[in-house]
Amino acid sequence: MEDIFITFSIPTDGVDRFLYGMRLSDEQLKDIMVRFRREMEKGLNSETNLTSTLKMLPTHVRSTPDRSEKGEFLALDLGGSKFKVLQVKVSEDGKQNVEMDSQVYPMPEEIMSGKGSDLFLHVAECLKDFMQKRQIHKKQQPLGFTFAFPCRQNNLGELISWTKNYKARGVQGTSVVDALQKAVQNVGGIDVDVLAVVNDTVATMMTCGYDDQYCEVGVIVGTGTNACYMEELRHIDLVEGDEGRMCINTEWGAFGDDGSLEDFCTEFDRDIDLASINPGKQLFEKMISGLYMGELVRIILVKMAKKGLLFKGMMSDSLRTKGKLKTADVAEMEKYKEGLSNTKQILTKLDLDPSEDDCIAVQHVCTIVSFRSANLCAAALAAILTRIRENKKVKRLRTTVGMDGTVYKTHPQFAKRLHKVVRRLAPDCDVRFLLSESGSAKGAAMVTAVAYRLVSKRLAIDETLAPFKLNQQQLQMVKQKMRVELECGLKKDTHYTASVKMLPSYVRGTPDGTERGNFLALDLGGTNFRVLVVKIRSGLRKSVRMYNKIYAIPLEIMQGTGEELFDHIVQCISDFLDYMGMKNTRLPLGFTFSFPCRQTGIDKGTLISWTKGFKATDCEGQDVVDMLREGIKRRNEFDLDIVAVVNDTVGTMMTCAYEDPKCEIGLIVGTGSNACYMEEMKNIETVEGDEGRMCVNTEWGGFGDNGCIEYLRTRFDREVDEQSLNAGKQRYEKMTSGMYLGEIVRQILLDLTRRGLLFRGQISERLRTRGIFETKFLSQIESDRLALLQVRGILQQLGLDSTCDDSIIVKEVCGVVSRRAAQLCGAGMAAIVDKMRENRGLEHLEITVGVDGTLYKLHPHFSRILKETVRELAPHCDVTFVLSEDGSGKGAALITAVAKRINSAA
Repeated sequence: MEDIFITFSIPTDGVDRFLYGMRLSDEQLKDIMVRFRREMEKGLNSETNLTSTLKMLPTHVRSTPDRSEKGEFLALDLGGSKFKVLQVKVSEDGKQNVEMDSQVYPMPEEIMSGKGSDLFLHVAECLKDFMQKRQIHKKQQPLGFTFAFPCRQNNLGELISWTKNYKARGVQGTSVVDALQKAVQNVGGIDVDVLAVVNDTVATMMTCGYDDQYCEVGVIVGTGTNACYMEELRHIDLVEGDEGRMCINTEWGAFGDDGSLEDFCTEFDRDIDLASINPGKQLFEKMISGLYMGELVRIILVKMAKKGLLFKGMMSDSLRTKGKLKTADVAEMEKYKEGLSNTKQILTKLDLDPSEDDCIAVQHVCTIVSFRSANLCAAALAAILTRIRENKKVKRLRTTVGMDGTVYKTHPQFAKRLHKVVRRLAPDCDVRFLLSESGSAKGAAMVTAVAYRLVSKRLAIDETLAPFKLNQQQLQMVKQKMRVELECGLKKDTHYTASVKMLPSYVRGTPDGTERGNFLALDLGGTNFRVLVVKIRSGLRKSVRMYNKIYAIPLEIMQGTGEELFDHIVQCISDFLDYMGMKNTRLPLGFTFSFPCRQTGIDKGTLISWTKGFKATDCEGQDVVDMLREGIKRRNEFDLDIVAVVNDTVGTMMTCAYEDPKCEIGLIVGTGSNACYMEEMKNIETVEGDEGRMCVNTEWGGFGDNGCIEYLRTRFDREVDEQSLNAGKQRYEKMTSGMYLGEIVRQILLDLTRRGLLFRGQISERLRTRGIFETKFLSQIESDRLALLQVRGILQQLGLDSTCDDSIIVKEVCGVVSRRAAQLCGAGMAAIVDKMRENRGLEHLEITVGVDGTLYKLHPHFSRILKETVRELAPHCDVTFVLSEDGSGKGAALITAVAKRINSAA
């Protein structure tokens, strides 16, 4: 019969042809990558998760180690024919030492396939033995449990299905944590707190993550195979929340269970599957892992021998026996130098008489099978790495993959092949492969240590931010105290001691639509100064047209002498009039002067104090209109009719009132914070007359300067106040306005970093710099549209190298600071609208507030929180907020026009 055998001149040629279906090209591997990515997407989506072969199980592990972990932890590692108990000591003594003491216990086969309660009782008894021997059984010990089976993580670890020859009854669909705790109670004599249940793959990632902070993927190729990685929370439908990341256990062993890998399955894979204890399941694992690799080689050798391609067509009973060829044998046969002699020995032990060609051919079979395993593993891993890179929106990804498993560790060629193929399939990823030295048990301890760190870190952060979180009672008290200060400011005998100055503006009416003419407006209130011509038309073609030019005010002028400041202002006016060709026209002028002024007439305003960084000398206590007139005289080039000195808040109200007659309140929340409103003349004791109304400029930024809201101020508020140009003044403004919120955030970040709760405890020079954290960054960071990746980008601009966790904390800090600011503003506004309602004897008040300011306009949540607070604290007032369009320019012109109209009528 010998003539029917097929022979080849080179022993490996026959193997290559026979196993052609196992040789995978890069194109085929890329196709597998695409299919794997598709299943990942399905697994993450709540609507398609049930139909996905990749279960993409959320692990509730939200952070990898940052090397600040410390403490003593117990760990259990259950997942094979033996299980391990460990005590892990993590010390943060500058060296970040991890000391481990462990003991291995057997897991008898009858327990693996018996009752679930007996399995956990056995584990609890071994745990008790371990703890008593080390005399650590008398106090409660935190414990991490590595449970190397598919679990639905809801902090209870609900077993989905057994794998790896475990079949204990009554455990599937129940809580692993409950089962362990119950067994511990039944055994008695020990007390453990199960803080974390983790998959062995997650544990591998965490173990390696302690040594390398770039580690965000874990892969095991051993008895079984699996991978986990850190996914963006916003992509995980099965878990609430969008902020941060969470480790996903892919359970990739089941990839292809829906037939999607059918075109890559060979007849040998089908034979393996049919003979397994779970036919049709874990197909990807059966093509890769150590539980099946030796058996796969054995089946191939049997079929080749039957076809006369090996051993002259002869077979032994040993070769026919399932499980006789181990994966360890495959590794031995593939060794570089002694591989062939090992092959001869192993085949001889199987009662075969191999020729040299047989040995070469068998070795080649082993190579093809193990190489395919490495290729499939590489394709799936490359798909995960590509997803991480795309999630992070980076051109090149620097990352580390934590590796474990007997195939990866002991097979002589597997690791090298895997690395090479991954780098070829994911060329934009710079991947470091790190071997997990201590196995999955240390990982369970690290998950527990991280959970412990996060709990204590959370408590410390909550404690730090608690004073910023105001309840309804506190806000009601702010409203009441603001009301008291408003009343004090209006009364003659308490006006000078009141922290809210309630300055009469001498604006006695709002626009009625008949205003017309050309007006000049000046706007001084920050680092820029504006000059405008405003053309107002009345009647059917009612309109306001504006022409303006912006001029900078250098710091040396802001903090120089008063004469220098007003000479600079007049020079800017002169330039503008030249530009407009209007130097010979004597225009009526409204001067928006956005600083606290005591007015004795609409064109008389005495500066009470500088704010917003201005410090020009010889101005406080002087009439700013007189100083402007003197500056114009000194220049002697033009003349102007200065009709009104205007606060920007009043201008804001007037601008909105031009469009909406119900607008009788102005609010600015920008660099500074202030409000004005129309008060009954009879209540304004500092001005003669009882008839009609007058706009009162509250200057509420000074609220609390008398200590009435001291109970609300935090140590960070005090720090910001003490470092400011006007320590002890404008306390309410310093808690609510754009000039200070960023600095409050910076002080908090500095404190958290000093305490090791942020940025790994590393304080950058930029973070030490006052004013570096501008309020605009709060608006950007708190934007709902901004992913954490972009938050990290903003922090990097500030020289802050943040992790994902850091970004979440920074966003939270920004949120509590800006929320408090909006709530405090809302409480102040509620006091004003309620006062106006009572002034008018109304049960219900409908009123409009004209608003301006960058914080109100640009911050994503400020306006909403402000409105909510007003609604809650002033339920009898229906308050509409309308954005003002150029209150300090257009508003100044309208005030001038209204004053002209009222004066001419008088």
